[in-house]
Amino acid sequence: MNITPQKIIDALVHVRYPGTGKDIVSTGMVQNDIKIEGNKVSFSILFEKQNDPFSKSVIKAAEQAILTYIGEQVDIKGNIEAIVHEAPKPKATPVLEKVKNIIAVSSGKGGVGKSTISSNLAIALASLGYKVGLLDADIHGPSVPKMFGVEDARPEVVENEGKHTIIPIEKYGIKLISIGFFVDPEQALVWRGSMSSNALKQLITDTDWGELDYFVMDLPPGTGDIHLTLVQTLGITGVVVVTTPQDVALADARKGVHMFTGDKVNVPVLGLVENMSWFTPAELPENKYYIFGKDGGKRLAEELNIKLLGQIPLVQSIREGGDAGRPISVNEDSIMTLAFHELAQNVVEQVEIRNKTMDPTQKVQITR
Repeated sequence: MNITPQKIIDALVHVRYPGTGKDIVSTGMVQNDIKIEGNKVSFSILFEKQNDPFSKSVIKAAEQAILTYIGEQVDIKGNIEAIVHEAPKPKATPVLEKVKNIIAVSSGKGGVGKSTISSNLAIALASLGYKVGLLDADIHGPSVPKMFGVEDARPEVVENEGKHTIIPIEKYGIKLISIGFFVDPEQALVWRGSMSSNALKQLITDTDWGELDYFVMDLPPGTGDIHLTLVQTLGITGVVVVTTPQDVALADARKGVHMFTGDKVNVPVLGLVENMSWFTPAELPENKYYIFGKDGGKRLAEELNIKLLGQIPLVQSIREGGDAGRPISVNEDSIMTLAFHELAQNVVEQVEIRNKTMDPTQKVQITR
């Protein structure tokens, strides 16, 4: 018996799908996988969904068509496979899809000036012409509202198509959001880890950040639930680690770097900032007193093979600016403003290198 694929196709033209009344060949249901081995014929028929109510009757009709139009000697029964059309999975809309770069500012321990670095870095980036947002992710110790002089501000919440959206506070050209805007500043937040994580997710996803070149996140100190929440919520472009030259701070900074670069998290570290590198009194601007040790951050950066992004001295005007709600980087004529501008330039440079040489960071999938 001379069986050819064309004879099979010609026979199957007589089979119609009950749902449409059209033949199964012209509608593309017969797949291009016809096999002929002697008298044995096999192929598959494509259906749109699982448990199609007509699948069995269509297959039976196809078997009968081949036996009728080609010959009863054809071994066809049980050799037609029903396959299902898999609809393409909808692409998930990325969180902060209008944000180009997400920068996390982290420290292994508290008290190293991480929020000061975050605030002045954000302002310095804005002064370079970039669109910048700043998230105060330190749920239990929010300090950004005070550092920007907006402690009494309350972000507007608007409703659009049943969804509530937070409008960030804007100051010095920066879009700001902090849990401090939504709680009594005199009361301590006593939240379990899951409550803090959920609150942080809401601040990120429910805020209208708009288009940003840099989204800077001031993380809480240490390595904990909040950090895991962030890497599971966002694809972080890179991390800036802040430390002082002191040995105890360096030990914790080393742990922080390893947390982000470990296999389970795998977020690039853009570099390290050594804060409080030396003390310079206003009356003796040329003098340097290494209160916390000398070049500890520089040595750690060399040890870990990461960029030293900057060394920021311990200067009274930096502290005064933060306490007064006017970070030092706002002052164009300040020597310290130049230091933070240099830091911002180094961060931009490292981000550009990272984006050219590495794929975008994916959200971390952490399983227990």
